[in-house]
Amino acid sequence: MTNAAGRPNLSVDELDPTGHGSLAQLLTTGPFPEALRAAIKASRLSLDRIQHRLALRGVTISVATLSYWQSGRRRPERPESLEALRHLETVLGVPQAGLSALLGPPRPRGRRSRPTTMMPIDALWARRERVANLLTKVDTSSDVKLGRISQHDRIEIAADGGQRSAWVRQILRAEQDGPDRWALVFETEESDVLPQVVNLRNCHLGRVAEDTDATIMAAELMFDRPLARGETIIMEYELLFKEGHYPAGNNTFARKFRLPVREYVIEVRFDQSYLPSRCQQFSVPAGDDTPSRRRNLALDNAGGVHAVALGFGPGVFGIRWEWPK
Repeated sequence: MTNAAGRPNLSVDELDPTGHGSLAQLLTTGPFPEALRAAIKASRLSLDRIQHRLALRGVTISVATLSYWQSGRRRPERPESLEALRHLETVLGVPQAGLSALLGPPRPRGRRSRPTTMMPIDALWARRERVANLLTKVDTSSDVKLGRISQHDRIEIAADGGQRSAWVRQILRAEQDGPDRWALVFETEESDVLPQVVNLRNCHLGRVAEDTDATIMAAELMFDRPLARGETIIMEYELLFKEGHYPAGNNTFARKFRLPVREYVIEVRFDQSYLPSRCQQFSVPAGDDTPSRRRNLALDNAGGVHAVALGFGPGVFGIRWEWPK
């Protein structure tokens, strides 16, 4: 059997132990060409050897193309190029989606290129018209300028089976100069109230728009200052429901991604006095109507479950559960 894998995974700080200009830093901040050059240098493989190892994996790509990618003259955008990049990450020993997450939205081509067909923010919501109406009341111009590096959701379920809170931690990167806010959209079902946005870190609450009949809200989470291109921010906030108004939410929590996220972690913690009989993670790629991937999850000793998605999106990723009958 031919082993087509690259060298064992590198320590991301191997290129520069000080961290200044290191592969670890570049895989977080980009830009893509510099991160690719650093990964190639750290692999100690020539472009010819990289081409050969990709060929062993069934990927045909020219040395010139690899050179163009690392110089920034071109970047992978076509489906076959993105597939080749996935194999390239393995050959170079970098984390899955470590390079592809740095690409951002496709660049327009030519003087008369058509506008991007990027999915609108409201596209993945069932009650799309109501979400779109709320979004007209907040500023969403920064959204397309922000790359999704990492997101962590931790959901607390109360003893009555309703959702007590959702804690969120995000790492975002400015793909252009100027983004100064994050547009939050939250929808809940089987509740007569919306949550409060509390415990904010590295951001503060801006305008809030609510559709109380549909229990949907949109809000601006304002950064302390506009970000420069390549700059990152760690942002935290919590959605907290009033006691006695914990929504059942169809026994599901899901996150909608209209742009890819490099890493998504979702935790659901249940009250020890009332544990579910079954938990399952699911994902729904954009354009599909039903979940394409499901996996059963086992409760840990603390009464919780978690799931991780790497290089996910656009689409919906979440966890659903069932209570004992």
